[in-house]
Amino acid sequence: MSLRHAIPPVLRKAGLVRMIAERSVESNPAPYPLKVARLAVDALVREALLTPKPGLVDRRSSGTHTDMNLDMMLRSARSLFPCFLEIAKAASHMRPSQAAREQLAVIGRRGETAMFSVTGGINTHKGAIWALGLLAAGAVMASEPGNPYETALLAGEIAGFADRGMLPVETNGARAKRRFGAKGARGQAEMGFPHVVGIGLPVLHASRLKGASEDQAQLDALLAIMAELDDTCLLHRGGEAMLHMVKSGAKDICLVGGITTHEGQRKYERLEARMLQANASPGGSADLLAATIFLDSLAGNT
Repeated sequence: MSLRHAIPPVLRKAGLVRMIAERSVESNPAPYPLKVARLAVDALVREALLTPKPGLVDRRSSGTHTDMNLDMMLRSARSLFPCFLEIAKAASHMRPSQAAREQLAVIGRRGETAMFSVTGGINTHKGAIWALGLLAAGAVMASEPGNPYETALLAGEIAGFADRGMLPVETNGARAKRRFGAKGARGQAEMGFPHVVGIGLPVLHASRLKGASEDQAQLDALLAIMAELDDTCLLHRGGEAMLHMVKSGAKDICLVGGITTHEGQRKYERLEARMLQANASPGGSADLLAATIFLDSLAGNT
């Protein structure tokens, strides 16, 4: 699926995001920060429970993550409820700005501290705090509650401001971005989450319409994201060769109709075996699947 379909042309017009943000401060006093926070946590829980997932923690195993398990992922997700609630409450009185970006970043860093406190220092959801935190803020700023395009675009405008209070930290994702030129989580956010609104959501909806179960539809969405995303988690673990292997394998599954087809299931099993052998984990894609589930739930689809 091409990213040129990610956002309707009318929403790409210059200045529209700012106009939406300014209007939303007046017309939408954000009456539902509690709902937004609950849906953000629920999205992380549902992503963790989704089984199977190639190379990732699920109900069967820890995948390629020897330092994590499902119980840890669930505890981590639930520890983030206060963070998402604080972000949603704060953002309901804001519009995208430098001050908003930095205030929300402070809350996000507190969320990271809470996460690390329940995981013993293991990074389970740092990328998800970034993505879902921004989307939670965009959700309460939106003039049309539940609109995934407006929510994602507002989140993208917030992400476009620098966090001047952030201390320099050398992360695996940062190293991968520098070495391979990938846009990473920040680039994804600044562009308005195109792999979520342009790939994850359409594939999720299309798979349901074909009669897939909810787990199958979510897995199809994950595979579609994996097929297109330059996932910095994969780049960090195995460079461009690993990224190509995962993207081409996921694309092959999508091209034969997804996980509900016999051929798609066969190709999935082959890809998963190769990923486990190569120690490949599409962690960035998993974060975007959680974001997809969040926006879908926010729109009232599940």
